[in-house]
Amino acid sequence: MSAPVLAVDDLRVVFDTDRGPALTIDGVSFEVRAGETVGIVGESGSGKSTTSLAVMGLLPRNAQVTGSIRLQGRELLGLADDEMRELRGNRVAMVFQDSLAALNPVVSVGDQLAEAVRVHRPGTRPSVLRARAIELLELVGIPSPQTRVDRYPHEFSGGMRQRAVIAMAVANEPSLIIADEPTTALDVTVQAQILQVLRDVQTATGTAIMLITHDLGVVAGVADRVLVMYAGGLVEQGSVEQAFYEPSHPYTRGLLASLPRTDRRSRDERLFQIAGQPPRPTALPPGCRFGPRCGFFQADPCATTAPPAVPVGTGHVAACHFVDRVIATPVDATSSDARDRGTDD
Repeated sequence: MSAPVLAVDDLRVVFDTDRGPALTIDGVSFEVRAGETVGIVGESGSGKSTTSLAVMGLLPRNAQVTGSIRLQGRELLGLADDEMRELRGNRVAMVFQDSLAALNPVVSVGDQLAEAVRVHRPGTRPSVLRARAIELLELVGIPSPQTRVDRYPHEFSGGMRQRAVIAMAVANEPSLIIADEPTTALDVTVQAQILQVLRDVQTATGTAIMLITHDLGVVAGVADRVLVMYAGGLVEQGSVEQAFYEPSHPYTRGLLASLPRTDRRSRDERLFQIAGQPPRPTALPPGCRFGPRCGFFQADPCATTAPPAVPVGTGHVAACHFVDRVIATPVDATSSDARDRGTDD
């Protein structure tokens, strides 16, 4: 097996806040390999975007980052700002959630694409840069790229702007693309188109993709492996098939049970929701962080001891004290139990 493009080991991120230290990422470890798409899912505040910003070196000054982040074997933590700037947009690139904010409104899309190349390849002739911008727009499926290369971001639709941001991310053929909620606020048809663009780009360039989303449907459609995050930690890792058909952590089961389904027993049946709220990063419980919301909770050991990551299958692990019980319990029963415990919340 080839060496990973990205290797994250025991990553911890602590923010200094007025309420004290906020532990937002705690001991996260994972790998992303060439040509692979790894989806990171979880509720808002679970640490998905913080993980991506840590990889990019874009966290604010009040963040203390420890552990290891290696890009193609090179350690990123501790690099100087100018060294990180050489890597960003060149070896690792990011597709941000808000494409309109990511693009400069007073510079044409073509000039912004050309700048993304020129920054890392100074001296490139203007004619070559323009040709590359047109080529990139064509790569991501924007019609009539020869004319739209001179248009401004406000003249593009939301879907076209997102395509342009993806084009900018792949301008220098990076080894890793981090896509942070790339389909947010887009309608279903455009979402499918954007995801297809990412797949096409990956096929053409062989790049690795780290996809951050709260949409499990997106993950099911494009990812090879899934990382489930909760309260700053990884609670389950596995292939898409393992995570969707053999979920082994109560939180993963809760997320899946929350999805709308066409085979619901009754049209009047309420959509399931996980009871309670995630803990604050400034006041994390000593034991299992999902315990207060979990249908399998027992005071001993859940309230006092953090659960270890338990192997469930090949490449499949879950951090739960009662993995065997979770696996042996039908998903519908898990959902009902959790719903019953949360009725008074």
